[in-house]
Amino acid sequence: MITFERVSKFYPHGVNALKDVSVSIAAGEFVSIVGQSGTGKTTLAKLIIAEEHPSEGRVIIGDWDITHIPTADVPLLRRQIGVVFQDFKLLPQKTLFENVAFALEVSGALPSKIQQIVPQVLKIVGLDQKMHRFPREVSGGEQQRTVIARALVHRPKILLADEPTGNLDAINANEIIELLLKINSFGTTVVLVTHNREIVNSLRKRVITLDRGHLVSDQATGKYRL
Repeated sequence: MITFERVSKFYPHGVNALKDVSVSIAAGEFVSIVGQSGTGKTTLAKLIIAEEHPSEGRVIIGDWDITHIPTADVPLLRRQIGVVFQDFKLLPQKTLFENVAFALEVSGALPSKIQQIVPQVLKIVGLDQKMHRFPREVSGGEQQRTVIARALVHRPKILLADEPTGNLDAINANEIIELLLKINSFGTTVVLVTHNREIVNSLRKRVITLDRGHLVSDQATGKYRL
């Protein structure tokens, strides 16, 4: 599903974000990518969605080599990969329903399809009773659930969550992780990028550890060891 073949990413001024990283993530896995700040976690996430391109090596999503993906093909790739960030990035003037619908509108979906899909994904994340509220009228955890719903509208094969609990308290953070596990149980590959030790250790799932750009550990049932 996701394959990195000897991937390195260099930035100006001698910054080596990733160094000779090789790893494969199978369809349906739940994988945590961990490491301290500056270890390359976010760079790896950006390579998966083609926000960055490798300096060396190859990045393959499914059967698609995206190493040198043309800019025109990036939107198609990103419809196959749902993305959730720490920053909610919800439009404050739109309701939860409208925020989720917007992701379909910009891709040219028909209104009938939008009316069908949006209530479905909001129900999955437990917000079907609050779809007409505005972001300011719901909690931080509910705002992040809305972001997850928005990421699900294209029924992606992969859900990439980059520090999705970073702005949440422990209770809301645990609820978001339970939701990610639920989505994973549907067959969606989940890649969780995090530095939250407690969450990683409670999951008892595969853990890939980065340190100074190197892949230093890959455990089938791992813990946050740094």
